[in-house]
Amino acid sequence: MVTKRFSGSPEDADLRRADSLAREIFSDVANKWALLIIEALGGGTLRFTELRGEVEGISHKMLTQNLRMLERYGLVERCVHPTVPPRVEYTLTEPGQGLRRTVHVMCDWTHEHIGHIESSRRAFDAP
Repeated sequence: MVTKRFSGSPEDADLRRADSLAREIFSDVANKWALLIIEALGGGTLRFTELRGEVEGISHKMLTQNLRMLERYGLVERCVHPTVPPRVEYTLTEPGQGLRRTVHVMCDWTHEHIGHIESSRRAFDAP
């Protein structure tokens, strides 16, 4: 799908439309790695290796791709310090902090309902 430009029309924000810019943003930002990165950065600025340690199981490549996408959307700010070797830090922007509040609520919801979900999955999967 070709990336759309925001024209300010209601169609661009309609998640039900296949060509909606809002749907493209939602699809990118709502992936499992992006949500975990946003949650991890909610605690403050982190270096790449610190962030990788906070998001268990993420590969170097996936972390890089997701950080670039989040930076492109203006949710994460990347700061390169002119040192040898270079020190790179990542911080949530104001819109990123707003999204983090939503992600945090989703994490709380998951913790609250995980027992119910797991028992429902077992019942569904039982022969």
